[in-house]
Amino acid sequence: MKTISLKFYIFLSLIFFLKALTNEAFSQKVFSCDSKYDADIKVFVCDSKYDADLWVYKVSSSYDVNNDGLWFFCDNKYDAKKKIYFVDSKYDADLLIFFVESKYDAKWNDMSKKYLIY
Repeated sequence: MKTISLKFYIFLSLIFFLKALTNEAFSQKVFSCDSKYDADIKVFVCDSKYDADLWVYKVSSSYDVNNDGLWFFCDNKYDAKKKIYFVDSKYDADLLIFFVESKYDAKWNDMSKKYLIY
């Protein structure tokens, strides 16, 4: 009985470790830079979701993020996985986004740009 319990706890620990590692590796915690030269990605916010590459929902917790449009905006650039700069023209942007009202609407509209946030 003691051996089964120990194996079970080791298995659970491994599951939680892998889950934490996966979340951290693929999370989209972003920081909005003041300079385009400090940014990893230049982003333009579209007026229409059909013009955007990615439909983004701004989450309130860093634990809710993912690479499919759930973004958490960090207060510190060192906590962020990606530094972004908002440009005024879509022609200057690497990625076009649209902010959606529901986290269930967040998704990629153009999967070819997905490499930008990995």
